[in-house]
Amino acid sequence: MGDPASIGPEITVKTLADKTIYDKCQPIVVGDVSVMEEAVKIVGRENDIKIHGINSVDEALFTPGTIDVYDMKLVDINELKRGEVSIMSGNAAFQYVKKVIELAMENKIDATVTNAINKEAINLAGYHYSGHTEIYAEFTNTEKYTMMLAHENLRVVHVSTHVSLREACDRVKKDRVLEVIRIANQACKELGIKEPKIGVAGLNPHSGENGMFGREEIDEIIPAINIASEEGIIVEGPVPPDTVFSKAKGGWYDIVVTMYHDQGHIPLKVVGFVYNHEEQKWDAVAGVNITLGLPIIRTSVDHGTAFDQAGKGIANELSLINAIEYAIPMAQNKKVVEVCN
Repeated sequence: MGDPASIGPEITVKTLADKTIYDKCQPIVVGDVSVMEEAVKIVGRENDIKIHGINSVDEALFTPGTIDVYDMKLVDINELKRGEVSIMSGNAAFQYVKKVIELAMENKIDATVTNAINKEAINLAGYHYSGHTEIYAEFTNTEKYTMMLAHENLRVVHVSTHVSLREACDRVKKDRVLEVIRIANQACKELGIKEPKIGVAGLNPHSGENGMFGREEIDEIIPAINIASEEGIIVEGPVPPDTVFSKAKGGWYDIVVTMYHDQGHIPLKVVGFVYNHEEQKWDAVAGVNITLGLPIIRTSVDHGTAFDQAGKGIANELSLINAIEYAIPMAQNKKVVEVCN
């Protein structure tokens, strides 16, 4: 459900109001019944959507028009202030994530899809994580992982994410770059791409221009690419950062390995987030955030809590729909792999 004070509950209702979702999967919302009932009213669907509280996956109905909510009972609806950071909401958001991970690790669900959490709120509640990715890594005991962002045929993975830019440059090391190339290759195969083509972005302008603008490409990135190529991975680079994404969008690459957070996030959000200036609203907030390298499937919306829109019923649900639609084939392909193994 995401942070109770965010747009998460509202876009969840909007998404699951689409009956075709139930033709593709069996959705369960982990959250609070009281918050979801209020969200139904906020988006104006109280006449055709009902909330069904459950205490176990076995109790879910999976019926269009009825949203099954695994009720954690963590929010006092009379104390909830939408659009504001609070310890109550931070605690609830963290506990929802922890519970959905537990359900997946126990094989009670096939995939997890997350709405946004507020990092300040969960830290105020005493949980010191920089985001979903780090929470998933800890509670699945995963050491080698990375974030992937996707919008249509543009996909990016990151060598580093939530660290300062200065530290991000220091983290561009051969072993980590190679690790992310391998994870990217496997991720594409799990999405059904038989022979993934991987583009690796440089760190420096013009990919260092043969050492004129930095040596990271020569000392760290190229050696990693060479090893991956020797392993049979189809990989190219380092490609100058100002052209690699246009090439990927044009079909040259199935995925791009980026060196730091904003290098990957900016191009994805430029193509996925579309603001209509005349109507003063977002026509699209699309894109998916996926954590790779985990023993379970995790996809997510590619936007924040949008506290400024919370409680107004105007938030765009497209990114959540995208996240669900990405999780389904990943779950299906994972089952095929498990059967084959």
